[in-house]
Amino acid sequence: MCRVVGLSVVVGAIFTVDARARSVPEQTYYFYVCAESDDEVALVRYGPGGLEVVKTINVGSYPTEIEGPHGITVDPNGRYWYVSIAHGFPYGSVHKYRTGSDDWLGNVTLGMFPATLSVAETTGLMYVVNFNLHGAMEPSGISAVEVDTMTEVERIETGLMPHGSRLSRDGTQHYSVNMMGGDLVELDALTFEVSRRLLLGQGVQPTWVSTPTVDGLVYVTGNNVAKVFEVDLESWSIRRTFETGAGPYNLAVSADGRTLVVTYKQADAVGFWDLDTGTERARVSTTRTIPHGVMLTPDGAYAVITIEGVGDEPGTVEVYEIDTAARVADVDVGKQAGGIAFWKVEGV
Repeated sequence: MCRVVGLSVVVGAIFTVDARARSVPEQTYYFYVCAESDDEVALVRYGPGGLEVVKTINVGSYPTEIEGPHGITVDPNGRYWYVSIAHGFPYGSVHKYRTGSDDWLGNVTLGMFPATLSVAETTGLMYVVNFNLHGAMEPSGISAVEVDTMTEVERIETGLMPHGSRLSRDGTQHYSVNMMGGDLVELDALTFEVSRRLLLGQGVQPTWVSTPTVDGLVYVTGNNVAKVFEVDLESWSIRRTFETGAGPYNLAVSADGRTLVVTYKQADAVGFWDLDTGTERARVSTTRTIPHGVMLTPDGAYAVITIEGVGDEPGTVEVYEIDTAARVADVDVGKQAGGIAFWKVEGV
């Protein structure tokens, strides 16, 4: 079983759960999923009729090249979605589409390997991390993009290989991690200035940070050290450290702040953590290898996971009940499923 030792959580066993469906949703959830090795974005829905791909949208500018759609987001009003195209000549780009019709509306060229992205309701700007995977090992940063004209208005240097990022709920602060710098970065989204940095430990390679909770906490994956760090934003310090499965990659916290869901990229599993006790209450093996993205429905009912797969395998989308950690549905999408973004819910 799991046990708490001081401020560290030690996982002594892997929990399993019955993967049979516990319930059928009364409403229907819609979300977009990137297939990085097929240059596709899938519109997927989960509702009373099950989990299904509604349609796929081809993305990118060069049909003969694999350009790699990596990150995806829907703006706060739900009218547009944006996808980062990681590979370019030499730079990547972000493309804008209209939800519903999925018509292409424009694009902007950014830095090396644009990755995660989000739009702030407060400023109306989109903040895009330039991961710089294929460039020299040199500092990269965050692009601020005006989305009406798809124009980069500012680029802020933040560190070495910035990646998984999220905005604060009010859109005034932007949080990202530097994979090769080992730090968490807080960016003032209004002034475009780095306000604080927090070193997570010698040699730590973080890959993602969660959206801040209402209690002022964020969670950061230490991918190479099999840890998740709980950071108190007020004191700007690590409050707890969770010992996890191998390769914690992406993560999200439920709306009530009680459950943390983590994808374990190397362990091929999804972890469900009880944040009141600081213990992992369930860990479930995924249907294929290399789980990547995690998205929680706004009502706190379901966690939706993307799985990359390997070789010629398709990508996979899996749905879990958050309360029971039971896997209730799965469906195949394009190869190397990664970025995922919630769009809307119907029938509430």
